[in-house]
Amino acid sequence: MMACGDLIVRSIFSLVVLLVGLSYSPLATAWTQNPRLYKPAEPGRSFSSYQSIAEHGMVATAHPLASQAAIEMLKKGGNAFDAAVAASFVISVVRPQSTGIGGGGFLLTWEPKTKKTEVFDFRERAPALATRDMYLHKDGSERGQVFDGKVVPNASLNGHLSVGIPGLVAGLVDVHGKKGKLKLQTVLQPAIDIAENGFPIYAGLAEDILDRKDILNVFPSSQKIFLPNGIPLKTGDKLVQKDLAWTLKQIASKGRDGFYRGAVAERILAEMKKGGGILTAKDLEDYKVKFREPVTGTYRNFKIVSMPPPSSGGVHIVQMLNMLENTEYGTYPHGSPESIHILSEVMRRAFADRAEYLGDPDFVQVPVKGLTSKEYAKKLFSTIDLKKATPSSAVKPGNPQAYESPSTTHLSVIDSEGNSVSSTQTINYTFGSCVVAEGTGIVLNDEMDDFSKKPGTANVFGLVGSDANAVAAGKTMLSSMSPTLVFDKDDKLLLAVGSPGGPRIISATLQTIINVIDHKMPLDMAVHATRIHHQWNPDILRVEADTLSAETAKALELLGHKLDASNTIGDVQAVGTTQGGFIGVSDTRSEGQPLGFRLIK
Repeated sequence: MMACGDLIVRSIFSLVVLLVGLSYSPLATAWTQNPRLYKPAEPGRSFSSYQSIAEHGMVATAHPLASQAAIEMLKKGGNAFDAAVAASFVISVVRPQSTGIGGGGFLLTWEPKTKKTEVFDFRERAPALATRDMYLHKDGSERGQVFDGKVVPNASLNGHLSVGIPGLVAGLVDVHGKKGKLKLQTVLQPAIDIAENGFPIYAGLAEDILDRKDILNVFPSSQKIFLPNGIPLKTGDKLVQKDLAWTLKQIASKGRDGFYRGAVAERILAEMKKGGGILTAKDLEDYKVKFREPVTGTYRNFKIVSMPPPSSGGVHIVQMLNMLENTEYGTYPHGSPESIHILSEVMRRAFADRAEYLGDPDFVQVPVKGLTSKEYAKKLFSTIDLKKATPSSAVKPGNPQAYESPSTTHLSVIDSEGNSVSSTQTINYTFGSCVVAEGTGIVLNDEMDDFSKKPGTANVFGLVGSDANAVAAGKTMLSSMSPTLVFDKDDKLLLAVGSPGGPRIISATLQTIINVIDHKMPLDMAVHATRIHHQWNPDILRVEADTLSAETAKALELLGHKLDASNTIGDVQAVGTTQGGFIGVSDTRSEGQPLGFRLIK
């Protein structure tokens, strides 16, 4: 039976549609008529290459070479954990603009035999010398950096002061040591080979080099790799990274000590000294992977398991799903003004809470139970105006305590036994700090920008924060990374999913889940379907360019939404179970490719 709220919202939207002369097509028709959905990121590439089906294993990553490395591990007798680690190290080589061993990440594992989900937090952390106002002048303005006589703006985003303690190597070595079957050398060999021999630059990487060329050019160690002789590498050029291959060999032979101690650590620290960074030998030696309890929730008889704080992703995915449970969301056509309005209002309220309450749980009390409470979600949903958009200035953080009880890559893997990995990894903004540690090939992160430098001041992604996410020594900066697992009512894994994209990670992951559960889309449609994003501030509803009809846009504007065109929202990599095997889907928005594994009997 349809809820009263649904009847009201349908009547209101019928009136809006009548005013603008809008009519809707069934979902399947809308799908086939939208050219955006059949436009792969790479020219000449077939739409079908973004999907794979196989019997004995599946991987979806953001680059074909990473997927190939994962499948190679399965062929050698490895498991999903070997495959995920191999893919992660390869992604570090072929996507230096978005992730790498100079960064960090989050990883969820699922093992059917134990019925246990484990959370590995290897996010970057603030160095011991970090201070609350280190990026501000006395007058409150943002600091820059001077390197070799050149002024580099925004010290939290660019240059040596923006670097947090890298955690990726510690995390991947830990996952492999606890759960892998193959030797570490075997798992790292594909990444070593690709770094040493090179790979062709693809369009997305060439565009990102151009986008960050002014900052990359400041640092000679970065320039010589990505802009030799000051000229940016272009599509089709070969990127060879001999220094990075050397670093990977140190890790393969010495494990985490090959990165956090010895020759590699010495070169990282020498680079820090050269640029006035604050990372120390003790910071590197003392880094520890943290193990946390996952965030869990339910949505229409499905179980959702995701990343807990210091990620905001899992908390707010569960929170938004809880809000959506107060309406029959699946009865609204995908991409219709009804569905977009409700979803954007739900996002607006979740991101308002994110700005106020989320931070490192080792430093601040995060009201996770309150934020993920269904009663709290019901109260928030009741504040949504079904007749118009609520200005963000009128949306304040709620009171989740009352409900308390006494820029990145993603990969998803599943093996023949059902062991699964969902992991999101990053160096933050494009090319991170833009600093390569001389002699290592390591692009260092700029994760310090994910702290709230000053309450109410936005970071590079436009996100604002409070003192809960203020800079502090040893603290983990807040993240949006949202590796997520979805289970059916019998506790069988249905989906491992996640995305890169700053705060859009949360939106992309959420919409993939509701496309599967509410809109009953097959996984390829669920991943490729158009997306929206609203993060409270700025008060803008982002929609992917050329995906809304003029009539739909007009209907949303009449409701008070301020629309802004975005190139893409997220880059989802998903694997799931299907009849007789597994399915993998890589987003057409990027260069990824899923690959399946079939045992030859």
